[in-house]
Amino acid sequence: MKTNNLFKTFVPITLLVIFLISSGSALAQVPTTKALPDTSKMTYNQISNGLKLVVFPAKGQSQKQQKKDEFDCYMWGMEQSGIDPLNLPKTEAAVQSGPTGGAVKGAARGAVAGAAVGAIAGDAGKGAAIGATAGGMKGVGRGRQQQAQQNEQAQASAAATDQAKVDSYKKAFSACIEGKGYTVK
Repeated sequence: MKTNNLFKTFVPITLLVIFLISSGSALAQVPTTKALPDTSKMTYNQISNGLKLVVFPAKGQSQKQQKKDEFDCYMWGMEQSGIDPLNLPKTEAAVQSGPTGGAVKGAARGAVAGAAVGAIAGDAGKGAAIGATAGGMKGVGRGRQQQAQQNEQAQASAAATDQAKVDSYKKAFSACIEGKGYTVK
C-alpha cells in the first residue's frame, strides 16, 4: 500500500516539473531588466551628443536641468519607440553562402549546347561532357555573383532597418525635449 501512495504522489509531481520546465513557464524564467545608463557620470548633453543632436536650452535652463530633461526624454523616447538607442542591437542581415544551384543549371545548358556542337563534329557525348563542364564553371561564377548581390542587398536592408529605428527614436526624443523648452538641430 505504501508503494502505491508513493507512486500516486511522485508521478504527478514529476509530470508537473517536466511540464513547467518544457513549457518555459514563469516559474522557470528569470525576469530581466534593462540596464539604464548611470546618469551621475554623464555630462549634461551626453544623450543628445550620442544621438548626434544639438540641444540648446532656449529658456536658459541650467546644465543640471538639461541633463535631467534629456534623461527624462531619453526614457520617454524609449517608451514611445520601443528601442534604446544607446544599446541598440544591430539587425542581422540574412547573408547566405554555399552552393546556389548555378553550377547545375549552367551544366545543363552547357551539355545541351555541347551535344549540338559535338553532333556536328561527330561525337555528341564528348561534346555534351565538355559543354557540361564549361557550363558548370560558368554557372558557379554566375551563382556566386548573384549570391554576392543578394547578400549586399540584405546588408543594405538591415542597415536601413537600424536607421529607421534610430530615426523613430530621435523623433520621439526631439518632440519631448522641445516640449520642455529646448531647440533641437
